Amino acid sequence: MNHIKLDREKKIPHVKTKLRSHHIVTMPDEIYAASGIVIMGRRIKSLIFSTDIAIIRNCNADAVLAVYPFTPQQIIADAIVSTSSLPVFCGVGGGTTTGARVVMLAKDAEAFGAMAVVVNAPTTNDVIAQIADIIDIPIVVTVLDENTDIDARLEAGATIFNVSAAARTPEVVRILRERYPDLPIIATGGPSQESIRETVAAGANAISFTPPTAEELFHGLMTRYRNELESKTKGEA
Repeated sequence: MNHIKLDREKKIPHVKTKLRSHHIVTMPDEIYAASGIVIMGRRIKSLIFSTDIAIIRNCNADAVLAVYPFTPQQIIADAIVSTSSLPVFCGVGGGTTTGARVVMLAKDAEAFGAMAVVVNAPTTNDVIAQIADIIDIPIVVTVLDENTDIDARLEAGATIFNVSAAARTPEVVRILRERYPDLPIIATGGPSQESIRETVAAGANAISFTPPTAEELFHGLMTRYRNELESKTKGEA
């Protein structure tokens, strides 16, 4: 009986539709070796790093990391959260955008339905503390290197740490994991399957993945259409 149960657990049914089976951005399998972070009962292992609604609506990530290089605006946060079929970790600034505006953006993001808010590395502990006083969703703090004062961030109200250290990301994750065995860590997966494996092995609980651009996806689609047309033309000749 136990043998039958184990066999059933290994066989995972995959259900696809006719139109979407070839048009979905899939997360690298290497991400699923991570433990995940359970937030309000939902386990998050993969986050798609995008604000492109079309990509967000057509991927198999567990959540969205909606951080972008412009001044955060409520209308953008509302548009992403309201149209996403996935939980959204919403960027609220903390770098160029500072002080009371960050706190206000975080409050609004929670009201829109975001699962968590993300603040940039320069965000002061005072601002993090102000955010923690008024929202009841996790605060994700970006980490650029191992010199970040994690204890001060935790005391201020930080909940999760997002390591974004370019090629040094696995190294920084490893150092933080040694110092803080139970720290919830999201990390950028890097450009390859190997870099994702290395980052997970270093101790990242969840991985953010940057998807192909719409232009790259279109290129692949057009190439497939041309190949199909060429094959059909040859078949009719």
